[in-house]
Amino acid sequence: MKFRSTLIALALLAAGASANAESKLLDQLKNQMGGGAATSAGNSGSSGAGGLTENLGFSMPAIGNSTVGNAAGVLQYCIKNNYLGGGDAASVKDKLLAKITGQKQQQSGFASGAKGLLKGGDGQTLNFKLLSSKVKEKGCDYVLKNATRLL
Repeated sequence: MKFRSTLIALALLAAGASANAESKLLDQLKNQMGGGAATSAGNSGSSGAGGLTENLGFSMPAIGNSTVGNAAGVLQYCIKNNYLGGGDAASVKDKLLAKITGQKQQQSGFASGAKGLLKGGDGQTLNFKLLSSKVKEKGCDYVLKNATRLL
C-alpha cells in the first residue's frame, strides 16, 4: 500500500512540474511575440526568438528568408489543424508560396512544415506534434507574425 501511495505522489509531482513548465513556456511565448524580440528579415535573413525556454532546453526556431517555404508549410499545418483561422493565415501562406515557386529546397521545407516541423534558419527544429494544444496555438501565432514580416 505504501508503494502505491509513493507512485501516486510521484505521478502528481511529475504532472505539476509538467504543468509548471508548460505555463512558463506559454508566458515566454507571449513575451516573445509581444516583446519585439524578433528582428526583421533584413541583413541576417532570419528573425530570432532568443533564449525562449532555457529551463525546457529549447527556444523557438528563427524564421527568415532561408525558411520561407517551411514557414508556409507550418502555416498550412496550423490552418489544417485549426490552430489558426484560415483568413489572414491562408493569405500569408499563399503569398509565401508564390515567393518560393520552383525552388526545390524551399518546397522541401514546405513539406516538412506541413507535417508540423518548424525548421529555423538558426538550425533549430521544433516538432509541433509534441506540444500541447495551447502551446501549438502560441507557436502558430509566432510563425504567422514572423512570416508576415517576410512578405
